[in-house]
Amino acid sequence: MRILAALAGAVLWILAGLVGLVGVLLCVTLVLLPLGIPVLMLARRLFRFAMTLMLPREVRHPVDALGRSAERAGKKAGKALPGRKRSFLGRRRGLV
Repeated sequence: MRILAALAGAVLWILAGLVGLVGVLLCVTLVLLPLGIPVLMLARRLFRFAMTLMLPREVRHPVDALGRSAERAGKKAGKALPGRKRSFLGRRRGLV
């Protein structure tokens, strides 16, 4: 599934490049400038969506990925110390 998403992202990247080129050509023609600016914004959105498809989630949102792994590590540490689990949770609640 990841390969299909990367392939779709590559095709969308090429399409965004072509739309951007058309937008630049429209902006060069001063009469068509009001039409070229929205086309360039569309190309920008297409580039952004193509990168969303091509990159893994950990690269796009590193803070979220770190938070999830830290949460898993905390749960694993709590399971390793079953006798001290209640006192640890009580202290943690008191700090918040």
